[in-house]
Amino acid sequence: MATISFEEIMFTIMSATQDTFKSYMNIDLLAGKVEKKVEPVDSDVTAIVGIAGDRVGYIIIATDKSSAQCVAKELLMVDEADDDCIRDAMGEMANNIAGAFKTKYHEQYGSVALGLPLVVSGQLRTLADPPDANDTGSSINVQCKGVTIPFKTADGSISITIMVYM
Repeated sequence: MATISFEEIMFTIMSATQDTFKSYMNIDLLAGKVEKKVEPVDSDVTAIVGIAGDRVGYIIIATDKSSAQCVAKELLMVDEADDDCIRDAMGEMANNIAGAFKTKYHEQYGSVALGLPLVVSGQLRTLADPPDANDTGSSINVQCKGVTIPFKTADGSISITIMVYM
């Protein structure tokens, strides 16, 4: 059984993200530079899907509220997106992107299981970062290893960051 490289996984996640946005919302996303590290991300909404099986990890989508509202409006075809719509849409996006990983690598890794999407709000910061003196307890700590992939639309109306730990 051949081993799948981390680069192949990154390509799959990038393709899944772009394909999901194009298929479900007819939105073209441009991928930015992949960083082999995790740094604090300016986000208001974060969706997390755990991956279990022979390959374990997380796929995390972080974005600002304005981008999350655009995604929710397009995905759910609503005029206004309240917090429930945003939570549903971001969870669905995370689930679709993680599902592409599961589908593509099921044969390689055997039984790949996905957790239910968890959607939270708050600032992301790495565990290595010291607590901010002004922290109101609304930050979310994440491990420092993994990769970060920024995406945005050409007009800048949607900006999201995908983080992958595996």
